Amino acid sequence: MSASKKPHLNMIVTGHIDNGKSTTMGHMLLDLGLIDDRTIAQHAEESEKHGKGDTFKYAWVMDNIKDERERGITIDLAFQKFETPKYFFTLIDAPGHRDFIKNMITGASEADCAILVLSAKEGECDTAIAPGGQAREHAFLLRTLGVNQLIVAINKLDDSNYSEQAFKAAKDKAEKLIKSVGYKVESVPIIPISGWKGDNLVKKSTNMPWWTGKTLYETFDEFKLPEKPVGKPLRIPIQDVYTITGVGTVPVGRVETGTVKPGQKIVVMPSGAAGEIKTIETHHTQMESAEAGDNIGFNLRGVDKKDIKRGDVIGTPDKPPNVAKEFRAQIIVIHHPTAIAPGYTPVMHAHTAQVAATIVAFEAKINPQTGAAEEKDPKFLKAGDSAIVRIRPVRPLPIETFQEFPELGRFALRDMGATIAAGVVKEITEKYTA
Repeated sequence: MSASKKPHLNMIVTGHIDNGKSTTMGHMLLDLGLIDDRTIAQHAEESEKHGKGDTFKYAWVMDNIKDERERGITIDLAFQKFETPKYFFTLIDAPGHRDFIKNMITGASEADCAILVLSAKEGECDTAIAPGGQAREHAFLLRTLGVNQLIVAINKLDDSNYSEQAFKAAKDKAEKLIKSVGYKVESVPIIPISGWKGDNLVKKSTNMPWWTGKTLYETFDEFKLPEKPVGKPLRIPIQDVYTITGVGTVPVGRVETGTVKPGQKIVVMPSGAAGEIKTIETHHTQMESAEAGDNIGFNLRGVDKKDIKRGDVIGTPDKPPNVAKEFRAQIIVIHHPTAIAPGYTPVMHAHTAQVAATIVAFEAKINPQTGAAEEKDPKFLKAGDSAIVRIRPVRPLPIETFQEFPELGRFALRDMGATIAAGVVKEITEKYTA
């Protein structure tokens, strides 16, 4: 079966800095024959040169940006592709480092499934899952952002000489963590591995006779294919708009939900401009129709260039995209040097839109473990808090509730070059009609 014929899944790899996720994924790609030994040997040599010993040689497969090598941490999302008997995967390596959590959010919103790498080393595991630890934060974010399928890899078992006790101790902690953020423990496989030595990544480990379960690689085929939301109303967030001489207005975007074909009547929100799709193409090939998941360019009849821009959403006139003047959301504050108070106006990033938005009211703080309201009308929110808030974008914003359209119902709030909060839209409290 060729790669294109297998169903495709996006997988994000998360975990606390230094818990070994880049090493694990690098070693796995080597074992799958996707990287040759020569490349790894070069990495090892370079690692020695930078005074890091050869410990970073596998991690560097993923961290192939020069700046990252010098600092020895993962910065941007590295995209790698690999196949299992059942699926074709794109691997998104999410940075563990706090400054780069924005990538984690843009990455997670594209992810169908996730791996959380936890260290079996006692101190490292405890730091990662403690309040403020990145494993806890990543698990909560994945859950909030709707990544419902998860595998936990308990790494560094070579450190305890492959002790089953060390695995069990870390497994108990992992189960408490994933349960606390809302995953069902029985549906999350927890697998013992050594990313450094290569145990139980692709090949069964001879060092862990007590482990009778699958390898990490085998477990990937237990992921399920999410249903394509083709039956839902059409939604295409616009990424770019080109004006092509002799052709006219050509918007480009990804069909998030529904299906679309030439001759179809559409409406652009928030301008309310109505038009018709003349032709659709992907990679310079004409298409008879497009559906959820397809990245397309299309030629519009009847829509003026000034009525459509990046961040707008296209739908059908009978079920037009919703546009909010104000909405209620659940957010988690990821990072803020002090605390935020009502009236705070960061920049909101939702699908392809970016708009300044004011958090006009804090309705209640939420217990992240149970989702229950804890404190009504809190005066401020600080890093780690989860809350129900009301948000007012400075201009009408096409957005949907997370329940109906998860693809258009998640967002991040950014300020001063950092991601302050991530959230999901609960309800549109004030609609805008064009």
